[in-house]
Formats: sequence, structure tokens, C-alpha cells
Amino acid sequence: MRRRGSLLLLLALISSCFPARAFAQQQRPQQRPSQTGTLRGRITYATTGEPIHNVGVQIVQLRLTTVTGDDGSYEFTNVPAGNYTVVTHLEGIPDAARTVTVAAGEAVVSDFALQLTDLREQVTVTASGIEESTAESFRSVNSVTSITLAEESHPSLGEVLEKEPGVAKRSFGPGSARPVIRGFDGDRVLVLKDGVRTGSLGSQSGDHGEPIDVLQLERLEVVKGPATLLYGSNALGGVVNAVTRDEQSPHEGLRGFFTGLGGTTNNQAGVSAGVEYWHKGWAFWGGGTGQRTGDYDTPLGPVPNSKTRMTTAEIGVGHFGTKGFFSVSYNHDQRRYGVPFAAEFEPGEEEEGDAAAAAFTGGLFDVPRAEEEEAGQIDLDMRRRNVRVSGGLRDLDAFVSGVRASLDFTDYRHQELEGETVGTTFDNDVFSYRAQFDQRRYKVLNGRFGFEGFARTYETVGAEALVLGPIEQKMFSVFGLEELDFERFKFQFGGRVETNRLRPSDPQLPARDFTGFSGAAGVLFRVYPGGSVIANYTHSYRAPALEELYNFGPHIGNLTFEIGNPDLTRERADGVDFSFRHSTPRARVDANVFYYRLRDFVFLAPVDEDGDGVVDIEDGLTVARYLQGDSRYTGADVGASFDLGEHVGVTLGFDVVSARLKDGDVPLPRIPPMRGRVGLDLRRGGLSVRPEAVFVRDQDALFPTETRTAGYAVFDLLASYAIARPHFAHIFSVNAFNLGDRLYRNHLSFIKERAPEIGRGVRFTYTVRFF
Repeated sequence: MRRRGSLLLLLALISSCFPARAFAQQQRPQQRPSQTGTLRGRITYATTGEPIHNVGVQIVQLRLTTVTGDDGSYEFTNVPAGNYTVVTHLEGIPDAARTVTVAAGEAVVSDFALQLTDLREQVTVTASGIEESTAESFRSVNSVTSITLAEESHPSLGEVLEKEPGVAKRSFGPGSARPVIRGFDGDRVLVLKDGVRTGSLGSQSGDHGEPIDVLQLERLEVVKGPATLLYGSNALGGVVNAVTRDEQSPHEGLRGFFTGLGGTTNNQAGVSAGVEYWHKGWAFWGGGTGQRTGDYDTPLGPVPNSKTRMTTAEIGVGHFGTKGFFSVSYNHDQRRYGVPFAAEFEPGEEEEGDAAAAAFTGGLFDVPRAEEEEAGQIDLDMRRRNVRVSGGLRDLDAFVSGVRASLDFTDYRHQELEGETVGTTFDNDVFSYRAQFDQRRYKVLNGRFGFEGFARTYETVGAEALVLGPIEQKMFSVFGLEELDFERFKFQFGGRVETNRLRPSDPQLPARDFTGFSGAAGVLFRVYPGGSVIANYTHSYRAPALEELYNFGPHIGNLTFEIGNPDLTRERADGVDFSFRHSTPRARVDANVFYYRLRDFVFLAPVDEDGDGVVDIEDGLTVARYLQGDSRYTGADVGASFDLGEHVGVTLGFDVVSARLKDGDVPLPRIPPMRGRVGLDLRRGGLSVRPEAVFVRDQDALFPTETRTAGYAVFDLLASYAIARPHFAHIFSVNAFNLGDRLYRNHLSFIKERAPEIGRGVRFTYTVRFF
């Protein structure tokens, strides 16, 4: 009944924002001809020059959208004079964005030559809540298209994103790898799907993964740095948003894709397919993926129980009219993956001292013998069922020009299996709602505001039930983001008020309420055409996570005996980011430096109750209690690509982060080491050959329970060939990784002493798209 009441309240609030006349088709106020111009152009493939039809083209600031005809042409008439961002979109082809100037009484021609490559990807919808060019975004954004997601297909989100500047992976094996953004992990990195929380438990533990099927996505967007303003306190470190489809470009007819892949070294195999059919504004879609990997090989031999299995399916229907739209979809995600070496940390499996040494002293650097593999295995069986209803209005002749709203219910469960016996069951039911209202642009002012919240029921049952009984959590927030856009600079500011309430059923655990404010201000200077400098200040608040407050007991996934702290206070962060962006047809640069100071930072501190100078051991695990102290994060990340000629390009990447507790200047755990990347892009026609080298420094800034990891260099080679035609595109790719079969270890892996990273191998991918 509470959920039904929330649904009715949301619908009532949306309806009350508009008079009845807003639902009728409205026309924009007429501009005098002397005040308007025309924008037209043609969209073709860069490799063949052939036209592409049904490409969505949008003038972002005006929310005007059209599609190309059979000859690839588009046209906007009566466009008010000014500077605009024009964005193209076609499923499966990287979006393109360009700034154009429309002069009164003139016709401007802006042609686009689209490439089946990621080098010119320039679009984000996550950073500010609207579709915009990454060059014009206040936040630094990494955007990974469907083409690269197929070429770099992995069973987990962290594995897919680890090559992006500023992003690393935390893992307990390949099935559970999760992104770490600028050193932030866990509850400080928020994973979304189409702007809504996934309802997973990936942030809680190193052996918990994220139920995101990358082969069914249009793109993955990573917002680096605090994104609490639009998405909540869990986004203090950054956001990963999985974007599934574009609802702003209605089209007629059938579209779809098929992807098949196979790989060595882990015996990877998978297929994915999807189809959309549009007719008179009605859309029907469906798709699914099946993928598996076996135990992966390393230069020392295979890592036992590192296999993964995944199947997903989604269906949906919607209507997308001139002024309004709605859709309903259902998604099912089922996966099972091994948690390597987890059985060795189960109580009673080893002597306590030996287990602690295995976890933290670095004394075990060899893959175990076959007889050791038979000691037992632990798998994680994950299931997510999701229903989403979304809708909205657009192009309204009112103060609010558009609204987007969604209702989302997720039934999430995963079970930790000891052989085929269920050891622990985790249940997490989440009902989420969100509404965002877009303001009509008034002179130089534009913005958006909204509200969101969720009601969550969390419960664990079994051997690793760290909290007894269910816990209810509710969050509600209101937010606003405004922007002043002048000719040479933009100014953005906004705020968010959020409240969290936690109600444990266990009478021995206290109820907690947290309310906090997050605010941000930034300025973007356009120093020359295609070049800008950005400065941001952010004040963020984070409520302590449920597990930080209430956990008590052995937690294999974090290799600790965890002791929660129900007296924790809210976390507060103040940060500054400085960025330089350069975007021209031949060069693209995104360089960032940052400094964040966190007060009352929550961390797991090793416990030495008897004061003997040795960390306490309980159930074979290091005892750690959640405490608070001030900390600071500093660092930089750079991504760049340059075209040296018609057939040669260069890509560069770099990131570094230092994170320490201020009291005693102690390094924080699992912070990524310094890393650099250099690659070439050799192109001719539809062929692209991209050799790449990644150089990683050793990590010797260590938390007291950590061990050092050595530096390394890894060489990869990716080649692809595209056959592009007006109504279809074939893409063949070969990804050869770790060509030197280098033995190396990920510093952010919970089992790095036991499990090196994957050895030399190759992955083959084929994708066909029709439109």
C-alpha cells in the first residue's frame, strides 16, 4: 500500500505542474524572419560517403529534433539566431556533436561524416541531466559506445571500464569487478541504468557484482568527480550510467542488431541481439544476451573457480508523440560466477594466522595445486527482475518546457553457494521514483529541477547474515541546477537537499535519520573556438551506508571481520576541479586536476584491542571497525586523441591519484597506482588497426593491511573492419590482449596475491546493425 500511495502521489505532482492545455500540441512563439535563420545539412558515412537515413538530429538548447531522409539530409527552419549544439544519434553508431552559429536571415550548412569508431564520441546525457556535448559539459565524462562495448566485452562492469582515464577496477574475480573512479569505491560510486539506480548490492562487498549487460547498451557514461547534485549522496565519487536507448528520435520501421563473440584464455563465448519496431509513434522492442567464460589462464596457470555465466532478456512498449511519451519495460538478469579462493577464508578452513597472512602479508604468490582446488568452491548466484514505467512531456509553451518521470521496481536477490548449498541469501527490494522538469530557456538562463526518492527493504539470511532481520530505508530529495550561458562563458550553480531514514527491525539496532545539503558552482570559459577552461567547486554530503552502520560478523567479500558503527555521522566533502578541453576535427583533449577534502570520512580501521601491535583476528579474518576521520584526495586524469594525417591517429591517457587520512598521513586502501596509456589508430577505408601500450607504476603507498604491487607494462592490439551501407553496417573486430603474456597484478583486487590478471589471449567479435 505504501508503494501504491507513492505512485499516486508522483502522478498527482506531475499532473499539477501543467494546465490541461499543456497536453495539447503547442507551437513555439513565432519569430520574425529577420530574427531567425535556417540550419540544414547532410549526414553520411566518413568511409564511403554514402548517406544515412533515419538519423536523429537535435538542436540541444531548443529541444528541436528531426530525422534525416533517404538522401541523408535534414533541415531546421525558423531557428532563432544564436550559438547551438547540434547532436546526431543513430543506434549503434557513435553520436557526434558540433557547435554551430545561426545568423539572422541566413542559411547555415552543417554536414556530418559519421565514423564507426570511438575517437569522436562527444555526447553525454548524464553530466547535467540533458543531452549535450562533452566538450561543453561542466563535468569530465568518459563515454563508451556500443562498438567499444562489443570489442571489449567482459562479464562485469569494472572489466569493461578499466581502460578509461580516471577509472580502475576493484574485484574479487572477473565476475564481480566494479568501477573505481578517482580512487573512490563502494557506496561513493553510484551505478545507474538510464538515470535510475539498479537496486543491486555491488557497492557493499568486493565479491558483489553489478547486473549491467553491456552488449545491450547504447553507451556507458562515467561522470568523474562528485555528481551528488543530480543523483544523490551515493554519487560523492562519481556516477556510471548505462544508457539503453534514445527516446528523443522517433522513427518508422525496423531496427536491430546481432553480436557474436568468442575468445581464448578464458573460453569466452556469447551472443546478443535486439530489435525495435516503430509504427505511427508506437515502439516495441526486445532483446537478450547469453554469455559465458571459463576459468581464465595466467602465466602461472588457470585461476580456479573464476568462471562466469550470464543471461539477460528485456521487452518493452511505448508511445512517443510530438508532445508526450510513455513506455513500460521489463528486464530480467540472471548470472552466476565463481568467487576464487573465497572458500579458503571460510572459518575453520585454515588456521587463523595462516588465513590472515594469505589475505594481507603477500606470502602466497602461486596459484594453488590441483588438490587444493578440491577443498571447496563458493559461487554467487545473482538474479535481478525490474519493471520500469517512464513518461513525460516536451516542447511545452510554458515555464516548464518538458518533464521526464519514471517509476522503477527492482526485485534483487543473490545467493552465496557453497557447492550447491545456499550459505547466505541477500534480498534487496527497491521502489524508485524520479521526476525532472526542464525550464524553457529565457535569454541566457536555462535549467532544470526535480525530485527523487526510493523505498528499500534489505535482508540477509544465512551464515553471512551480518545484520539480523530486515532493514527499511527511505530516501527523498529535491534538486535544482541552473545555467547562465553568455557568449564567452557559462556559469552553472545548483543545490540538493536529501534525507535518509533507516529503520532496522532488530530492536538492538538504533534507527538513524540523516539530512544534508549538497551544492555546486562552476564556470566554463570559451578561450578560443573549440577550446575551454572549466573550474568547479562542489560541496557534497553522504549519509553512512547501511553496512557501515549495522554490519557485525565475518565478511569474506571484504576479507574482514566487520564491526559496524551505529554512531557514525554524515560525511561532508568540499572539492575543486580544474579542466581544459580542446575539441576540433583533428584533436580532442580532456585534462583534469582535482582536490577533495572529506570531513568525517568513513573507513574500515584494523582493530588491536589488546595493544600488542598485531591486528586482531576473528574467524580467520582481520578484525576491522568502521571509524571516521578527515581525508583528502588529489590527482589528475587526461584523455587525448590526435589525427596526425588522414590515415594515422594517436591516443593518450594518464591518471594518478593520492588519497590519505589526514591524521597520521596514512594512505587509504586500494588506491590505483599511476598509469599511462599510448596507442595508434591506423585507418584506411573501413579498416582500423589500433596497437596500444599501458604502463602502470608500482604502488607502495600502502594502508597498514595492504601489500605492495609491482609496476608493469601490457601491450594490446585491436583491429576492426567495417562495411557501412545506408541501411546496415557490419563490424568485424579482433582484440589481442596482453601480447607479451606479462605476469601482473591488480592492486585493487582483494585476491591479488593469489590471482594474477589474465594472460595472453584473443577475442573475436562480429556485429551487424540494420536500420
